[in-house]
Amino acid sequence: MTKLRVGVVGLGGIAQKAWLPVVGAATDWTLTAAWSPTREKALRVCETWRIPYADSLAALAAQCDAVFVHTSTASHYSVVSELLNLGVHVCVDKPLAENLQDAERLIELATRKKLTLMVGFNRRFSPLYRELKQQMPQAASLRMDKHRTDSVGPQDLRFTLLDDYLHVVDTALWLAGSAAALQSGTLLTDDDGAMVYAEHHFSLDHQQITTSMHRRAGSQREWIQAVTDGALVDITDMREWREERGQGVVARPVAGWQSVLEQRGFAGCVRHFIECVQNQTVPETAGEQAILAQRVVEKLWREAMSE
Repeated sequence: MTKLRVGVVGLGGIAQKAWLPVVGAATDWTLTAAWSPTREKALRVCETWRIPYADSLAALAAQCDAVFVHTSTASHYSVVSELLNLGVHVCVDKPLAENLQDAERLIELATRKKLTLMVGFNRRFSPLYRELKQQMPQAASLRMDKHRTDSVGPQDLRFTLLDDYLHVVDTALWLAGSAAALQSGTLLTDDDGAMVYAEHHFSLDHQQITTSMHRRAGSQREWIQAVTDGALVDITDMREWREERGQGVVARPVAGWQSVLEQRGFAGCVRHFIECVQNQTVPETAGEQAILAQRVVEKLWREAMSE
């Protein structure tokens, strides 16, 4: 069987740290080419990773069956729509587009072109988070915190909600169930309009879900706590699992063979996209799942602006 030809668009920090190490370790596919608007920088990165550089987005598309997009959020609509119109399957960093209207247009375009369009919510593919999801039907409550050491500003509230808090909302709602309804919450900003703190409460049947982020918490820690029927589970930084049952406490050691990119879901996310393209199946983060959390955070932003 002919191997899938894969390309990369955008070669900035997140692409180099999280995606290229996985995409570049091609097994069931070939990394064919890369393109970025900043040619000089892109050429240096391509030389390091030994990837052929394409002179344009169209030239890249002509060499590829599927493309990973890691450009700025503001460019997502133009880049992804061009690739889809050129007949290429796309996996793009979250959010799908800068606003919901453009995101919905991209979903409609992919459907019309019969192409795979996936948003790379890596946390949905973290092995520990996926294991926890299997226990969630028995859960009474779920809390997810993702804090920052000192990251208030310079971006405004909307940017931070879409760039970072989106991860928390998407992961928590995916774990608990996509139909969870927002009940209450708070958004605290500084005098310049930058986000300082967010906490929101959702419910789904008997489950209570809380999301929280402080931008100046003195910690980069991320953790989830789930209270289930018969157990309390804590997961820290997608790598440490601690479980209490009765009088016993089980703390699992981190798997020595498992890479950080596997723990954080990037490897699983790449494999899932490739397999969906190869097997012509629908990705877990396609369609409405691709914009579910974006609908929520845009609602939070609009309500905060109207106060």
